[in-house]
Amino acid sequence: MTIRIGDIAPNFKADTTAGPIDFHDWIGSSWVFFFSHPADFTPVCTTEMGRTAQLSDQFAARNVKPLGLSTDGVEEHMAWIKDVNDTQNTMLTFPIVADKDLKVANLYDMIHPNASTTAAVRSVFIIDPNKKVRLTLTYPMNVGRNFDEILRVIDALQLADAKTVATPADWRPGGKVIIPPSVSSEDAKGLFPQGWEEIRPYLRVTKID
Repeated sequence: MTIRIGDIAPNFKADTTAGPIDFHDWIGSSWVFFFSHPADFTPVCTTEMGRTAQLSDQFAARNVKPLGLSTDGVEEHMAWIKDVNDTQNTMLTFPIVADKDLKVANLYDMIHPNASTTAAVRSVFIIDPNKKVRLTLTYPMNVGRNFDEILRVIDALQLADAKTVATPADWRPGGKVIIPPSVSSEDAKGLFPQGWEEIRPYLRVTKID
């Protein structure tokens, strides 16, 4: 199953390290950072699980719930968490989905047969409170994720929703934003009373608080 931006994230029920969940119910009114791993007790995955735990306050400040997945069981996950906490100097509390039968991995197209027929590649799904998929990323098994970029994208998506803007290349919070072409100049006067710079009729940039 191919999952595209704008799709409703497929629902599932699964055991996790925090007990059984119904995914849509678990999302509630939060955003979700859903990310998969090839297996427990692997080096790159251990650093990523640790980094997610270290950033727990950053995710919480954005109303984002992290949810991991690995194609092992709860017992293996619980043992692995001890290693993550010990080696990464953190305390991992977010749930990790147990997926030994690959049910969720296949539902979310995390199994890429030319890479492995049994291990999930490093997939990322950013899902909003309406259960819509807002971003997808896929990394090879041997490349760790960039968590600065994951937080940046979440910031950009949330800002775009709140302020009816788009963000330019390499945007960072506090930087100039783009007024989308779909917003007329007349409407822009009400939305952006601070004004804007018109580089081209289709390229208008402004600063917002």
